[in-house]
Amino acid sequence: MTTFESESSSGASPAIGRQAYQGLERSCGDSIRTAPPLPGIERMEAWFQGNAFELHRHDTYAVGVTLEGVQSFHYRGVARASLPGQVMVLHPDELHDGGAGTEAGLHYRILYLEPSLLMRGLGEGAVSLPFVRQPVFSDPALREDILGLLGPLDRGLEQLAADDLIARLAQGLARHAGQPLKPIGSLAWRQVDRVRDYLEAHALHAVRSQDLEEIAGLDRYALSRHFRAAFATSPHRFLVMRRLGRARALIAAGEPLAEVAVATGFADQSHLTRHFKKAYGMTPGRWAGLVETGRRPDSAAA
Repeated sequence: MTTFESESSSGASPAIGRQAYQGLERSCGDSIRTAPPLPGIERMEAWFQGNAFELHRHDTYAVGVTLEGVQSFHYRGVARASLPGQVMVLHPDELHDGGAGTEAGLHYRILYLEPSLLMRGLGEGAVSLPFVRQPVFSDPALREDILGLLGPLDRGLEQLAADDLIARLAQGLARHAGQPLKPIGSLAWRQVDRVRDYLEAHALHAVRSQDLEEIAGLDRYALSRHFRAAFATSPHRFLVMRRLGRARALIAAGEPLAEVAVATGFADQSHLTRHFKKAYGMTPGRWAGLVETGRRPDSAAA
């Protein structure tokens, strides 16, 4: 996930466009990039000069982050502007337009979410969808959750990661809407312990949300909330860390990085590298070099 520079007094980061999603080629002129679909979710990245969309409405939530430029739009009868690093939330069936607010152009990423997903993410007892009156605001934690759902756009998002992020996004929107968050109640220790043991034993296999629902007897969003409360991380992150632990062992044994990636359930070496660096603060190649250096005294003694 992208790490942004410290925020300005307005809450937006002026350098966010340079930091966000390094390695993706920036398009020239007006263009749109879409991601592989997820159930109930559309993901999009766009670059625009001038006006982009005429007044329109859709039946989904639109939740996005401005990366570069100024995003200018009319919403609920008022002219609005979103700066780099700020979050935008547009509600279903609300009329709005959009485009670049300056000659420098506009770059942003956005989610289109079916309302039922957010309702499920709020859990049992939710009686209404969150209505965020201010469509533009600064919230670094919520921004990171949104960008987690948005990227990388060149491949699908793992289901376990999407489920956890939707639960967190629903809670974040409810917070900004001023809705009381539903208390988690008694922690389901027996259920989350079973899930943890299953993830430990099946770390190198594809794990589906349906599998964990059957093991826990909880729906995926309730499971995400209980698991995070018990272990301070999500089921997906727990699974990734178990895979990374196996990867470190294989790297220490001298296995090639490309083969390590495949053997530990990552899509490719770049996928492994991204998660490895996020977890350990260095690339797998750097780790391999340090492990090799650490073996030399023993080898010489032998």
